[in-house]
Amino acid sequence: MAGENDKVEVYQDKRGEYRWRRSASNGQIAGASCEGYKNKSDAKANAERQGYSG
Repeated sequence: MAGENDKVEVYQDKRGEYRWRRSASNGQIAGASCEGYKNKSDAKANAERQGYSG
């Protein structure tokens, strides 16, 4: 589950696909999508299934 101070970012990769990554409060990557999505909303929905609630 996402920590209280974790930050989740949805971004577009070099191929134009959307991905997400979760950073812990110390700046370390704590989780990331393993695939790209054509729609930003799909990437966000995947992050929410992985525990992101923001």
